[in-house]
Amino acid sequence: VQLQASGGGLVQAGGSLRLSCAASGPTFSGYVMGWFRLAPGKEREFVAAVTWSGGVTYYADSVKGRFTISRDRAKNTVYLQMNSLKPEDTAVYYCAAGPLNTRISLTSGHKYDYWGQGTQVTVSS
Repeated sequence: VQLQASGGGLVQAGGSLRLSCAASGPTFSGYVMGWFRLAPGKEREFVAAVTWSGGVTYYADSVKGRFTISRDRAKNTVYLQMNSLKPEDTAVYYCAAGPLNTRISLTSGHKYDYWGQGTQVTVSS
Protein backbone atom coordinates (compact mmCIF):
# COMPACT_ATOMS: atom_id res chain seq x y z
CA VAL A 1 0.00 0.00 0.00
CA GLN A 2 1.27 3.44 -0.92
CA LEU A 3 -0.27 6.81 -0.15
CA GLN A 4 0.68 10.02 -1.94
CA ALA A 5 -0.58 13.28 -0.46
CA SER A 6 -0.72 16.51 -2.43
CA GLY A 7 -2.50 19.85 -2.60
CA GLY A 8 -0.90 21.80 0.21
CA GLY A 9 0.24 25.38 -0.12
CA LEU A 10 0.12 28.90 1.22
CA VAL A 11 -3.28 30.54 1.65
CA GLN A 12 -4.65 33.54 3.48
CA ALA A 13 -6.94 33.14 6.46
CA GLY A 14 -10.47 32.49 5.30
CA GLY A 15 -9.29 30.78 2.15
CA SER A 16 -9.65 27.21 0.96
CA LEU A 17 -7.48 24.31 -0.10
CA ARG A 18 -8.21 20.77 -1.20
CA LEU A 19 -5.82 18.02 -0.26
CA SER A 20 -5.70 14.76 -2.17
CA CYS A 21 -4.38 11.37 -1.15
CA ALA A 22 -3.83 8.94 -3.99
CA ALA A 23 -3.83 5.39 -2.70
CA SER A 24 -2.44 2.31 -4.39
CA GLY A 25 -2.81 -1.24 -3.22
CA PRO A 26 -4.75 -4.44 -3.69
CA THR A 27 -7.92 -3.31 -1.96
CA PHE A 28 -9.10 -0.85 0.65
CA SER A 29 -12.30 -2.65 1.50
CA GLY A 30 -12.57 -2.76 5.27
CA TYR A 31 -10.22 0.16 5.69
CA VAL A 32 -10.61 3.60 7.19
CA MET A 33 -8.76 6.50 5.62
CA GLY A 34 -7.68 9.36 7.82
CA TRP A 35 -6.04 12.76 7.77
CA PHE A 36 -3.76 13.89 10.57
CA ARG A 37 -1.70 17.01 11.00
CA LEU A 38 1.50 17.92 12.78
CA ALA A 39 2.30 21.49 13.70
CA PRO A 40 5.65 22.67 15.10
CA GLY A 41 5.86 22.11 18.83
CA LYS A 42 2.61 20.18 18.94
CA GLU A 43 1.61 16.55 18.95
CA ARG A 44 0.12 14.83 15.94
CA GLU A 45 -3.58 15.62 15.75
CA PHE A 46 -6.46 13.72 14.20
CA VAL A 47 -8.33 15.79 11.64
CA ALA A 48 -10.86 13.60 9.84
CA ALA A 49 -11.53 10.06 8.69
CA VAL A 50 -13.79 8.24 6.25
CA THR A 51 -14.61 4.56 5.96
CA TRP A 52 -13.66 3.29 2.53
CA SER A 53 -16.66 1.04 1.96
CA GLY A 54 -19.52 2.96 3.61
CA GLY A 55 -18.25 6.51 3.35
CA VAL A 56 -19.01 7.27 7.01
CA THR A 57 -17.15 10.39 8.11
CA TYR A 58 -15.64 11.56 11.38
CA TYR A 59 -14.17 14.94 12.30
CA ALA A 60 -12.19 16.58 15.03
CA ASP A 61 -14.17 19.28 16.78
CA SER A 62 -11.62 21.86 15.69
CA VAL A 63 -12.44 21.36 12.01
CA LYS A 64 -16.09 20.33 12.10
CA GLY A 65 -18.16 22.52 9.82
CA ARG A 66 -15.09 23.79 7.94
CA PHE A 67 -13.45 20.64 6.55
CA THR A 68 -15.01 17.87 4.50
CA ILE A 69 -13.46 14.47 3.90
CA SER A 70 -14.56 12.32 1.00
CA ARG A 71 -13.33 9.41 -1.07
CA ASP A 72 -13.60 8.46 -4.71
CA ARG A 73 -13.36 4.70 -4.91
CA ALA A 74 -13.07 4.72 -8.69
CA LYS A 75 -9.98 6.90 -8.46
CA ASN A 76 -8.65 5.38 -5.24
CA THR A 77 -8.34 8.88 -3.84
CA VAL A 78 -9.30 10.53 -0.57
CA TYR A 79 -9.89 14.27 -0.40
CA LEU A 80 -9.88 16.84 2.35
CA GLN A 81 -11.67 20.03 1.41
CA MET A 82 -10.61 22.75 3.81
CA ASN A 83 -12.63 25.96 3.96
CA SER A 84 -12.49 28.99 6.23
CA LEU A 85 -8.89 28.22 7.01
CA LYS A 86 -7.32 29.72 10.12
CA PRO A 87 -3.67 30.33 11.00
CA GLU A 88 -3.94 27.56 13.60
CA ASP A 89 -4.61 25.10 10.76
CA THR A 90 -1.00 25.55 9.67
CA ALA A 91 0.68 22.14 9.77
CA VAL A 92 1.99 19.28 7.72
CA TYR A 93 -0.98 17.14 6.78
CA TYR A 94 -0.66 13.37 6.45
CA CYS A 95 -3.05 10.86 5.02
CA ALA A 96 -3.19 7.38 6.49
CA ALA A 97 -4.94 4.05 6.00
CA GLY A 98 -5.72 1.29 8.45
CA PRO A 99 -8.14 -1.55 9.15
CA LEU A 100 -11.50 -0.34 10.35
CA ASN A 101 -12.42 -3.27 12.55
CA THR A 102 -9.94 -2.99 15.38
CA ARG A 103 -10.52 -1.79 18.90
CA ILE A 104 -8.20 1.16 18.40
CA SER A 105 -10.01 4.46 18.03
CA LEU A 106 -9.88 5.90 14.53
CA THR A 107 -8.71 9.16 16.06
CA SER A 108 -5.50 7.44 17.16
CA GLY A 109 -2.54 7.29 14.83
CA HIS A 110 -1.86 3.77 16.08
CA LYS A 111 -4.86 2.54 14.13
CA TYR A 112 -3.25 3.32 10.81
CA ASP A 113 -0.69 1.03 9.22
CA TYR A 114 0.13 3.12 6.18
CA TRP A 115 1.09 6.78 5.93
CA GLY A 116 1.69 9.21 3.13
CA GLN A 117 4.63 11.60 3.01
CA GLY A 118 2.80 14.73 4.18
CA THR A 119 1.94 18.01 2.52
CA GLN A 120 2.53 21.45 4.04
CA VAL A 121 -0.41 23.77 4.63
CA THR A 122 0.40 27.32 5.69
CA VAL A 123 -2.34 29.80 6.54
CA SER A 124 -1.28 33.42 6.85
CA SER A 125 -3.16 35.93 8.99
